[in-house]
Amino acid sequence: MASVSKTDYKPRLEALYNEVVVPEIKKKFSLQNRWQVPRLMKIVVNMGVGQGKEDIKYFDQMKEDLGVITGQAPAVRRAKKSISTFKLRQGQPIGLCVTLRRQRMWEFLDRLHVMALPRIRDFRGLPLNAFDGQANYNMGVREHHIFPEVNLEKSPKAHGMNISFVTTGADRAHVRTMLELLGLPFRKDVKK
Repeated sequence: MASVSKTDYKPRLEALYNEVVVPEIKKKFSLQNRWQVPRLMKIVVNMGVGQGKEDIKYFDQMKEDLGVITGQAPAVRRAKKSISTFKLRQGQPIGLCVTLRRQRMWEFLDRLHVMALPRIRDFRGLPLNAFDGQANYNMGVREHHIFPEVNLEKSPKAHGMNISFVTTGADRAHVRTMLELLGLPFRKDVKK
C-alpha cells in the first residue's frame, strides 16, 4: 500500500478550480490565456471584538473560536489611538484577523459553502452588490455559530465576522462566475 505524502494532497475545490472553472470561464468569456482567468489569492476573516476591552476572557474565547474555525492562529488587532467617548485606550485589543492562503484557503471555502452557509437561518443566497472596486467579494456573517467546529457550551454568545475573498480579477462578471462555479450560492435575480 502506497503512502500519501503531504505534497500529494490537493483540496477538492482547488482541483475543481483547475479542472472545471478555468476552462469554463475561458470558454464563456472568450479568454485567450489561462492567466486571464481570475484566481482566488486569499481569504481574510476579520472579527471585531469591542467587548473584549472590558472582558479579556471573552476576547480569549473569540480568539480560540476563530482559530478553530480557520485552522490558523488569529492576529490580534489593537487600537491605534485613544478615544475617550468609547472608553478606548491606545494598545487595547479590539479585533482579530486571519489571512488564509493556499490549502487552508481552499479548505475554509469548502467548509463555508458546504457546512456553514446552509446553517444560516432564512438563507436566500449571498447578495450580488458586495463586490468592491477591485472585484473582491466581501460578506458578513452575523453568528459565528454557523461553523460546526465552534463549541456552543464554551461560547454561548454569538458574534459576527467579515469574510473577504481577494481575487486577481478585474471584471466583476468573471469573478462572480468563478465564485458560482466554486459553489457559492448567490441570490437569483427575481423580476416582478
